Amino acid sequence: MAIKRASQSGGGKSKGVGSRVLASIFVFFLTFLVFSFLFVGRGLFVTASSGHNELSILSSRQDLDWRGRLALHHLNSLFSKDVIDVINASANDLGPLNIDFFRKDKLSASWKVAGNKRSADNATSAEVTGEALKTKQEKSRFKEEHTSNGIEDNSIFFETPAKLARRQLREKRLEKRAADMLKQDDEVTVKLENAAIERSKSVDSAVLGKYSIWRRDIDSENTDSTIRLIRDQMIMARVYTSLARMKNKTDLVNELQNRLKESQRSLGDANTDSDLHHSASEKIKLMGQVLSKAKEELYNCNLVTGKLRAMLQSADEQVRSLKKQSTFLSQLAAKTIPNGLHCLAMRLTIDYYLLPPEKRKFPRSENLGNPNLYHYALFSDNVLAASVVVNSAIMNAKDPGKHVFHLVTDKLNFGAMNMWFLLNPPGKATIHVENVDEFKWLNSSYCPVLRQLESAAMKEYYFKAAHPTTLSAGSSNLKYRNPKYLSMLNHLRFYLPQVYPKLDKILFLDDDIVVQKDLTGLWSVDLHGKVNGAVETCGESFHRFDKYLNFSNPHISKNFDPNACGWAYGMNMFDLMEWKKKDITGIYHKWQNMNEDRVLWKLGTLPPGLITFYGLTHPLEKSWHVLGLGYNPSIDKTDIENAAVVHYNGNMKPWLELAMTKYKPYWTKYVKYDHPYVRNCKLSE
Repeated sequence: MAIKRASQSGGGKSKGVGSRVLASIFVFFLTFLVFSFLFVGRGLFVTASSGHNELSILSSRQDLDWRGRLALHHLNSLFSKDVIDVINASANDLGPLNIDFFRKDKLSASWKVAGNKRSADNATSAEVTGEALKTKQEKSRFKEEHTSNGIEDNSIFFETPAKLARRQLREKRLEKRAADMLKQDDEVTVKLENAAIERSKSVDSAVLGKYSIWRRDIDSENTDSTIRLIRDQMIMARVYTSLARMKNKTDLVNELQNRLKESQRSLGDANTDSDLHHSASEKIKLMGQVLSKAKEELYNCNLVTGKLRAMLQSADEQVRSLKKQSTFLSQLAAKTIPNGLHCLAMRLTIDYYLLPPEKRKFPRSENLGNPNLYHYALFSDNVLAASVVVNSAIMNAKDPGKHVFHLVTDKLNFGAMNMWFLLNPPGKATIHVENVDEFKWLNSSYCPVLRQLESAAMKEYYFKAAHPTTLSAGSSNLKYRNPKYLSMLNHLRFYLPQVYPKLDKILFLDDDIVVQKDLTGLWSVDLHGKVNGAVETCGESFHRFDKYLNFSNPHISKNFDPNACGWAYGMNMFDLMEWKKKDITGIYHKWQNMNEDRVLWKLGTLPPGLITFYGLTHPLEKSWHVLGLGYNPSIDKTDIENAAVVHYNGNMKPWLELAMTKYKPYWTKYVKYDHPYVRNCKLSE
């Protein structure tokens, strides 16, 4: 009995265990199928119509493809009919997403494509496309039917994963496009700001920095931050003062004006931070507090911008006016005689005429007509300038005894020029001074320039041009009243054979040059039958013929090339033998007579020189003669130091205060500042 009960109990246990195993297997398969159907229904099948909910899985078995039939075959072999009914009921409870998921005609295009790729039948892509279009049409028709019936049930229109992915991709693209547009806006803003900054810099350099032609030489940009801060505060204080007046804020106006005065006193004449008073930092702090207060009460972007623009325009107009006045004054200073030079000439003249006649003569007068020596022609009314030319030439000459200097000046400076070289003889060199007013052959009947200068029309042209009454109005007309255009010393260069009939060659020098090397090599230069040996100046366009002559006149346009290269007066080797053969003076007279009404050229001696020596000028090496020290601040230092002659052509002569500082030492090294006459007239470096 015991054994029987044991066996029975054992059999019961085994039976219970078996039933639990079967139940576990059933639950596992049931769960597997539920999730499989859920996945298939939600991911691969198109939503079915709610009108087919009564159809079951078993009734649609004829419409299944081979995979569906195979699956049902396996399910029937594994489960009983009751289990299949439970599965079917569970599937029906899943809702509209899984209804009719066995219907072949309700398969989505994506399922068809995927199925066809995996199937052995390999249906054509045309059939797949047709099924996709059919499905799309049915969905549209179904939506229209529901909309026409007044049903707006959006819950039945769910997106497939592919559409969801495309929608998300579109949203990302839109977000990216919006971000790119914002970035472009930022870039445009930055570009506009940078452009504004560049425009402000161009205004500063083009307008404010160049109101004086020598400013770049003597001025440097201030880099001290404290001084810049004070100046910026003062500008903003003026802006807020104006705005405060507009809004009748009297207390704020007074406070700003007081701080402005304190800042101005603190700044003073300081050019660097080290020049500022120790109280400057406190003034900056107080000004900052007032500006902060003003900003809170008055700041308006449009008003501040407009005020700053108005201040800039006003400053621009002031700069233009000052520029005109500066140009006028610089030209006036260049054409006048400094007090020191006037004093020197007067003292020398007085002492010269106090000398007995026998002491007024220079030694070695026999060398004046010797063609085998090196002869120089120098026409000047400036004693100090002439002394520099002679001193520099002698100091750099290898054999000073072979050099002869022919000086010609006017009646006013004749005594001073003689007295200077009597007191300061040029060593072994020979010197001779003449008065241009004693050249009896140089008269109005022979010289067209003298005849023109004596005419009423020429006097009107030179002395009464526009009758300017203000500095700015006279700036453009001052050049017409330059004394050198009225002096025969300036035109005497066209009469060298008449002045020196015994010479074969002569080196012409201006009085604003400095000799730095021995010049004897110029006498051995082959001019190839040309009359004039000169350095050409056509490196820049304004040194060509069309910038000096009127090519609208047929006499000029028919005889000259507008692009012909110009050359420089100031150091010229003239072959006087060829001069006489080609009648250079006669050519000059012809063109000067034709220009009596100034229709060929306006002023000066360079235009008639270009015409007279056209085709008769031999170009010299540029190292012989470097020009521009009187107007060009950017000449290469190496070119200056390697030059045989440097020329201060332009308004900024080295004996004037407006001379360029960096070029002046090349001239002052030959001035005898320790001479009693120079000291007494207060001439200094």
